[in-house]
Amino acid sequence: MRRHALLASACALALTGLLSTAYAAGKVEVRFIEPEHFSDAGRDSIDRDRTLKQLGEYLQHLGERLPEGQTLQLEVLDVDLAGELRPRPGGQEIRVLRGGADWPRMKLRYTLAVGGQTLKSGQADLSDMAYLQGPPARDFADTELPYEKRMISKWFEQTFAAH
Repeated sequence: MRRHALLASACALALTGLLSTAYAAGKVEVRFIEPEHFSDAGRDSIDRDRTLKQLGEYLQHLGERLPEGQTLQLEVLDVDLAGELRPRPGGQEIRVLRGGADWPRMKLRYTLAVGGQTLKSGQADLSDMAYLQGPPARDFADTELPYEKRMISKWFEQTFAAH
C-alpha cells in the first residue's frame, strides 16, 4: 500500500512539472519613448498615463503567448488613438469615432530574443483603417481601448505566431 502511495505521489509531481512547463510563458518588456510627443495618447498627462498603462499591461499580457524563455522588448515610439477629441460645452472634450481618417495607429521597434540571441527584430507601423467596419472588437468590448487592443493583438499574432 505504501509503495502505491509513493508511486502516486511521484506521478503527481511529474505531472505537475509537465503542466507547469506547458503553461510557462515568455515575457514582454515595454518602454514608451518620449510619450509627451505622441500624436494622441489622451487629453492630458493624466489621461496619457492611464492610456499608456493600459497599453503596456496589454502588451505584457500578450507575452503569455510566447514560448518559455523568449523575451520581447518593445519600444513604443508613437500612439494615435482611434477617433478625434472634440470640444464640448463646459470645456470638456469627448472622443468621437467617425470611421474616417481617425483610425488607431502605433509605431514601435521590437526585438524578440531567447538566451541573448535575437530571433526577430524590426520596426512596425500598426494601423487599422477599417476599425469601425467588419466584425466588432468583441473580445475587447468590456475594456477600454478596444480598437487599439484588437489592432495590437492582430499584429502580435501575425508577427510572432511562428516563434
